[in-house]
Amino acid sequence: MEKILDFIKQNNLIKPGEVIGVGVSGGIDSMSLLHFLYTNRNLLDIEVVAIHVDHGIRENSADDARFVVQKCKEMGVRVYKFSVDAPKIAKEKKVSIETAARDARYGVFEALVKKDIIDKVALAHHQSDQAETILMHIFRGSGLAGARGMEPLRDVYIRPMLPVSKEEIEEYATTNAIDFVEDYTNQDNSLARNYIRNVVMKDILKKWPNAIEQINNFASAVSADDDYIKARLDTNALYVEDKMVQMPCSYFRGSSAVYSRMVFKALAMIGVNKDIERKHIELIKELATSLENGKKIKLPFEITVSKEYEYLTFVNSYVEKPKLSRPLKCEEFEAEGFGKVIVKRVKADNMKGDALYFDYRKVPKDARWRYREEGDVFEKFGGGTKKLKSYLIDKKVPVRKRDYIPVLASGNEVYVIAGVEVSEKVRVEDVSTCFKVIVEKI
Repeated sequence: MEKILDFIKQNNLIKPGEVIGVGVSGGIDSMSLLHFLYTNRNLLDIEVVAIHVDHGIRENSADDARFVVQKCKEMGVRVYKFSVDAPKIAKEKKVSIETAARDARYGVFEALVKKDIIDKVALAHHQSDQAETILMHIFRGSGLAGARGMEPLRDVYIRPMLPVSKEEIEEYATTNAIDFVEDYTNQDNSLARNYIRNVVMKDILKKWPNAIEQINNFASAVSADDDYIKARLDTNALYVEDKMVQMPCSYFRGSSAVYSRMVFKALAMIGVNKDIERKHIELIKELATSLENGKKIKLPFEITVSKEYEYLTFVNSYVEKPKLSRPLKCEEFEAEGFGKVIVKRVKADNMKGDALYFDYRKVPKDARWRYREEGDVFEKFGGGTKKLKSYLIDKKVPVRKRDYIPVLASGNEVYVIAGVEVSEKVRVEDVSTCFKVIVEKI
């Protein structure tokens, strides 16, 4: 376990003065990591706290939480205990319980970092975990990005025990009389990682006893090659804006070694660093090179990729779409995801500029400003009714912006599309009944 100190130094995992939160399940790995970091806290010049998340999956999970709290009390370690309902989250998000638990757990970690309660989160992954992760990535169709395995440092997460074997952890726990609890779900081979650990790796090690070490060595070599290629990528053509990034389709005319890494880079820019597989890369390539403008595909974590002429636009749609419902009146209001909309009455000599003008008396009294809905129709200025979706396509409004443009509508009849056009049905014929709509940003 002493090699952990060298690993921390070599990879710059911890800085003096930091508060390190250790993710503690109560198992042998996390209890050993907590003990090691707490024992060496003065040497590292850090403060160590424990974080336990009860996922609500097992009937006795509360017992594990009490165990962790009691052991931290005995050690003199401050502990933060949280409870989440992973089965409920899994049902709502339509994901596996394993994924729901992981997402909830990491959500807790990140909340603690954002509140400045901790600086980094230490996770107890070791050599065997690394080997299992690499095999899982390969079986799912990953490229080099997955074959390199888990990083020692990623964002605020550190993994000080990656160079340590399971046997070394067990020896450390025995030597230091570290108590721990066993999670019986670790024997549930219906879970992907447990199947890899309990079935696949078990058989591999019978034939190749050094397999875990060799898989880790393979990951190190892959990491070096991957870093070399990434260092030579030109990412200047990626345009980033909040939860959206645009990537030129021209990248897909080159080598897969380039465009696959550009895709991963684009996704990382909008907060996605996992569960993207080779099959997704191939779908994205087909979208860029074969499909027509306006087509889109869905990726894990509610990522939408749309083809917008010569660009692919990646949008993180995980955030709920904002709501808008306002009656027609002279006012200014903010439309989330769009900008400021200003509605004013117009004097006879003031119909100029880039504003949209319409006759408010022709607008039904129940009309409201809202976002686009399925079934909306619009009568073009000059005549001819079209589906609103088709009209916005004709106007070359990008897919990612169509759902965030405020429209003045009654039922499914749209009378004004902010920043775009007004309907023939509200054409101005008498300037005394004219309103104008100004958009300050779009």
